[in-house]
Amino acid sequence: MINLATLPQLDPAAVAEADRRARHWVSEERGPLRPGSEEHKRAMCRMFSDTFNPYKPSVIAWPELSPEALHRITSLPIWDIAVQTEGKAMLRMSAYAESVRDPEMQEALARNGWEENRHKEVLSRLVEAYGIKLAPEPEYKRPKDVEWAYLVTGFSECVDSFFAFGLFEMARRSGFFPEELVETFEPVIQEECRHILLFANWLAWHRATMPLWRRPWFEMRVWAVWVFLGWERIGLAKTVDGEGKEQAQDNNFTVNGASSLSAEEIGLPEIIALCLMENDRRFAGYDPRLLRPTTMPFLARLAARFLRKPKLASA
Repeated sequence: MINLATLPQLDPAAVAEADRRARHWVSEERGPLRPGSEEHKRAMCRMFSDTFNPYKPSVIAWPELSPEALHRITSLPIWDIAVQTEGKAMLRMSAYAESVRDPEMQEALARNGWEENRHKEVLSRLVEAYGIKLAPEPEYKRPKDVEWAYLVTGFSECVDSFFAFGLFEMARRSGFFPEELVETFEPVIQEECRHILLFANWLAWHRATMPLWRRPWFEMRVWAVWVFLGWERIGLAKTVDGEGKEQAQDNNFTVNGASSLSAEEIGLPEIIALCLMENDRRFAGYDPRLLRPTTMPFLARLAARFLRKPKLASA
């Protein structure tokens, strides 16, 4: 397990180099990377290790915000559910990693869980820095069915990250997030790209290496996860804020939160086009032989065919 206390303090050049390595990686393996092969497994695990970004949440210099920017940030209805989501993701990924027998894969998945905990620490320090009151955190319990919990977390991140990539860029363009805050939070957003890249390749590896008799049941579970995620995003989650008042948390903020991030009216075609563009951009630096998440880009392109042509250049 990684100990941030042992990582050296990095100068600006080292920070820039770590950021570059986190975004660009090509495997030394030759030929195609067939899911289930040793070459494919080594490549995905090595990718996740080589692209690790050793930033420390404890030394992040949160920029001072204007009163207007501070109000925009603190009024977003996402902070409670964001912190809790990272807490659950850390526990679920770590629990599943313990069940994996392959040492290389176990190490990669355990690192993924560790990075989710670092995301939680980043968010916790952000809300502390800007005086955002959170609801009391629930007790994070180890899941009884670790495979199901890992599937729910992995597919959920694939959905949320696809929209988050576009919304983060929208917030940057509109000035909703000040440039200093964008630069501070950028490594976390790119890290989510690495997470779902690992998940997509783990999923293919897992399918290819499991006994054939298990495949039908596993595919049924995958479909059940998608149904569960769809149902979860239909409603609103109730929570209690830092003052003890019940508040509604939007589980689907990454899908319908565009109106909160820009003063201009932006249509669904423009949002879809921006999400697709940002999704492609963030994955572009990684070995093209590694698999990418495909469901959300496919659904987005399918939806775009039935919508008017986006005017992204003027967005």
